[in-house]
Parts: sequence; C-alpha cells; structure tokens
Amino acid sequence: MLRFIAPVPAHASASWRNVLLLIQLRWIAVIGQLATIVAVTALLQARLPLAPLLLAPLLLICVNLLGALSLRRRREFSQGELLVALLIDVAALCWQLYHSGGSTNPFTFLFLLQIVIGLVILEPRQSWVIAAVASLAIVFLTFFNVPLDLPDEHAAQEFRLYQFGSLFCFVLAAALLVFFVTRLDRNRRQSDKALEAMRRQAAEEDHIIRMGLLASGAAHELGTPLSSMSVILGDWTHLPVVTADEELQEDIADMRTELERCKTIVSGILMSAGELRGENPVVTSVRTVFAEIAREWQSRSDGELIFTDLFGEDMAIVADPGLRQVIGNVIDNAQEASPAHVALEIARVDDDLVVTVTDNGPGFAPEIMDRIGQPYASTKGRDGGGLGLFLVTNVMRKLGGNVRVANRENGGAMVRLSLPLEAIAYRKGPIA
Repeated sequence: MLRFIAPVPAHASASWRNVLLLIQLRWIAVIGQLATIVAVTALLQARLPLAPLLLAPLLLICVNLLGALSLRRRREFSQGELLVALLIDVAALCWQLYHSGGSTNPFTFLFLLQIVIGLVILEPRQSWVIAAVASLAIVFLTFFNVPLDLPDEHAAQEFRLYQFGSLFCFVLAAALLVFFVTRLDRNRRQSDKALEAMRRQAAEEDHIIRMGLLASGAAHELGTPLSSMSVILGDWTHLPVVTADEELQEDIADMRTELERCKTIVSGILMSAGELRGENPVVTSVRTVFAEIAREWQSRSDGELIFTDLFGEDMAIVADPGLRQVIGNVIDNAQEASPAHVALEIARVDDDLVVTVTDNGPGFAPEIMDRIGQPYASTKGRDGGGLGLFLVTNVMRKLGGNVRVANRENGGAMVRLSLPLEAIAYRKGPIA
C-alpha cells in the first residue's frame, strides 16, 4: 500500500524498513477501527461517541502521511523516533478503548501486539518503556472508561458479546503477528544481505590497497630500468648498423612500443588501485579515444576486432592511460577467449557512455556469474586469474559507473560498461 508512496531503496537501513512496517500496520489499524465502528453501530445498534472515536483514526492518518514524507527524505531513524511512533499507537488505542468500554472491551489484548513490536524493533530500555506504558494504560482503563451504550437485548448478553469479541481479537492479533514477524524476518534477511555486500566490498577494497602498495613498489623499482631501456633503444636507432638494416629498425620500433605499453600498464594499475586519474591525462574526445584503442588492439591481434560507433555527437573528455587500460583489460579478456573475433561498440544512452565488448568464446561459466568483479573469480585455471574484471569493476564503481556481464544467446560473452559522461567530461581549467 505505502510502497507506492515510498519505494523501498535497494540498500534501505533496518530502521527505515521498520518505520515503513509501522506505517503499514498503522494503516491496517485505521481500516480496522473504522470497520469496527461501522459494524458495532450497524449490527449491535450501539450508541457510540463517534466524534472522539473518529479522532484516533484521523490522528493515525496524519501520523502516517508525515511518516511517508519522512521516508522519502531520510534513510535512517533513531531509536527515540521509533519509540515515539509506538507511543502514539499505544495512546491512540488507549483513547479508543476509553470511549468504548475500557478494560471490558476485548480489544485491550491488542496492547500485547504493541509490546511485541516494541520488543522486536527497539532496544531493551525502550521496550520496557512500551511495556510499562501499555500496562499503565490497562490499569487506567480498568477504573476509568466510558461504558458501551448497548440496547437492552444485547446488554443482557454482555459476557457472550465479550467472548465473541475476544475470539475475533485473538484471530486478528494472530494474523497481525504473523504479518509483522514475517515482514520483520524479511527485513532482517535483507539487512544481512546488505551487510554481506558491505563486507565483500570491504574485502575487495583491502585487495585494492594491497595491490596499490604492490603497484607503487613495482612502479618505483621499474621506473629506472624502463627509463634506461628507453634511452638505450633511442640511442640504438641512430647507430649505423641499425639505420642500414630496415628489419632491425622495425624490431627496435616494436620494442619501444612494447616498452611504452609497459609504462601504460603500470600507470593503469596505479589508477585502478586508488587513483581516478592516472599519469599524463590529455584532452581528447570520445570518438578519438575509442578509435585509437580499436586501432591499437587490432594491430596487436591476429584476429578481427570490429569497432562500431553509435555514440552520436562527439564530446571532449579527459582521458589518461589508466582509463584506456580499463577498456583494454576487457578487450584483452575477450580476445583471449575468442582470438578470431571481438566486437567493440560505443553508444550514448541518456548521459552515460555505454561500452559493449562481445566475443564468440565459450562465455562465462555459470558458477562464477555471481562472482564476476570479485578478485580471483576466474575459470582460466591460472594464478592471479580474474583480476582484470576486478580492477575494471572497482574503477567503474569509483567513477560512478557499473559493469554488467552476460552470456549471449548465440554463444560468447558480453561485457557492458556504463560510465557517466560527467565523470570524464572536459571542463576548461587545469586537469587534475
């Protein structure tokens, strides 16, 4: 009923869900109170004080509307706020019973339902408060109340009416308890699931920290030899023996290309391990970046890489080697599974850049589909497998994007990256 007023967020807190549950139970109470007033008036011809009796449902309706607004604006509620909400329910029930016979009204047993609710959703101290207030309400209603004004034929069978009322109240309380406990158990399971997801994310971030330390050390250790090799290769290109041998020139050019790629990989790992910007960011455009990526991977592969551009109007972005490496990790995995054919497609969906990489390989094994993006989730059977998509997933998460994987109906795998263009859009000024 209230789900349309306040949709349940995917990671709603336990207190948020408890408030939603209280609102739903309160709507049931409002409907039940109005139905009871109508039934007693119509069937028993009782002369009820309608004005004060209708005041309680009106109060509960107002409280529910305020609660629904709070659910839209907030994600956490304190124990004090839950206590006040339950005290309002206890006060409304006490008010209703006071004007309808007090403790002689069998619906006094509904106080037990409110005590159980308080015991489950509140801390022990607040639970005792609810139990004490409900007990005091029963004591008050025993000595102070407005007796029911029943016709003579029903007044003569007052105990019989009490028995029927007690039976109905028992069935109602049992149904509400089942409803409440079932929903509460579902809330608990959802909270446990969210907690498990947080623990998993914390474990993944611990891996990222370790990888960051490892990458930083590797970058420090490899920086000098890579630079020395780059200088040496540059000097070799000017040697007479090299300039006279065209094949040797091509080999040295390939070596320099692979050397630069090593530097790019180190930068990409550093970026994946904690920095959203790698080294040497440049202002370019979406179409330019992906056209270069497609050409680079096509030149290093013996198979076919089909690039499809559905992006539409081009836009300026800030790209760095790390961002290219993220896309490259996905293409590398696809080419490893399907050396003969890989497809790369870019498109613009609303304000997101959507990158889709597909292959004709065996696809993802069913047992790891739920573990994609976790470290070492791989069926390749080698040490360190699964780190590529793990890094990609975490980088995309930091940039506000997401990764979705699936097996294609006609065979092969599909990896789709959705990245907010806002995260990489170029703005005039220094590049951070």
